Amino acid sequence: MAGNHRSRRLTWGIIAVIVVIGLGVWYFRRDHKDTLQYETAVVEPGNLIHLVTATGTLNPVTNVTVGCQVSGQISKLFADYNSPVTNGQLIAQINPRTYQAQVEQASADLASAKANLELQQVETARDAQLFTNKLISGSDYDTAVATLHEAEATVQIKQAALDTAGANLGFCDIYSPVDGMVISRNVDVGQTVAASLQSPVLFQIANSLAQMQIDASVDEADIGGVKEGQSVDFTVDAYPNRTFEGIVTQVRNAPTTVNNVVTYDTVIGVTNSDYSLKPGMTASVSIIVAQHSHVLEIPNAALRFQPSEGAIIETNAPSAPIAQNNHNAGERSGNPGWRHSGQGAHEHGERGSVHIVYVLSGNASDKGARLKAVQVKTGITDNIYTEVLSGLKQGDRVVTSLAIPGLTSGGETQNPFSMRRRF
Repeated sequence: MAGNHRSRRLTWGIIAVIVVIGLGVWYFRRDHKDTLQYETAVVEPGNLIHLVTATGTLNPVTNVTVGCQVSGQISKLFADYNSPVTNGQLIAQINPRTYQAQVEQASADLASAKANLELQQVETARDAQLFTNKLISGSDYDTAVATLHEAEATVQIKQAALDTAGANLGFCDIYSPVDGMVISRNVDVGQTVAASLQSPVLFQIANSLAQMQIDASVDEADIGGVKEGQSVDFTVDAYPNRTFEGIVTQVRNAPTTVNNVVTYDTVIGVTNSDYSLKPGMTASVSIIVAQHSHVLEIPNAALRFQPSEGAIIETNAPSAPIAQNNHNAGERSGNPGWRHSGQGAHEHGERGSVHIVYVLSGNASDKGARLKAVQVKTGITDNIYTEVLSGLKQGDRVVTSLAIPGLTSGGETQNPFSMRRRF
């Protein structure tokens, strides 16, 4: 009997808990619509820059690899790292003794061939007189003429051999093909180089470090917005507090696929007048795809906001008037209002993208504040704010999130890392 009594008490306890929870849910659902508060942002004019980000490597515009066409031992070096060189300047020398001996041998072979040619010319002239007087047969005369032609050909062969030996001797002296600076030296005095299968690399010479280029890899999702002539900002790890500028000079059509990721090489021209940038540096590139000044903008959080179940939404409210936006591209210099996003957008913000945002009617902190769903068309984005082309007007308050009592003020949302300039 005691066990049954305890069982009934436990059952009634469970029922009581369920009833309390149900009453709490009912009370919350009944009064939740009167307690919702929202974080909002005011639609105001601003400046937007849409960026495409990538990484690349700094390289000289003209980077010449200097090799050698003959094998041998390096006997002299006339240039080192960072040495300025001019076109035609002697920069290295291979020991020429072997090739000098080949020239002397080829010269002797040529002299011998010429002497034999002279002998054949005399004998052929003599055989011609004998053949005229019918003292020798025609076959003997033909043999003499053929021997003469063979001697002439031998002279040409020996002359070609001498020219080859002379050229090889000349290849022992290695000259700079361009004006520039040596950025790499791969040999030392006494080192033997072998050019039998592939020309060994002795030097790398940059034509000029005052003009450089970045070979940046741009993702296929972003390459559609990248065009020649667009401005570029980039940084390098060596100067973390300095921003450099460049211009897109070429967008190459050859794709590169690594781990199923397709990228395209984008060449960015850079002026390096102070020679602070060096070949091989990794550059973090921000390509300015579009920039609009004095346009209405809203935080991206407003595009992501979805009202809760208890929100009061006006369904038959008239649509907001079309915003009159000025889409003139602003000048980068002398305008402190430009805001750059630290990351590139994956959407190019083509005009006509449609979104639903919610505009607040009444005070954001008032209980029972009403929301009005508004269809807007958006333009470019910097991943923090998005341009509004139509659907909103200046001064509208768009909802960005629900306010948490005690943690948020219920006022306008501000980005503490964004330096904003209003008009």
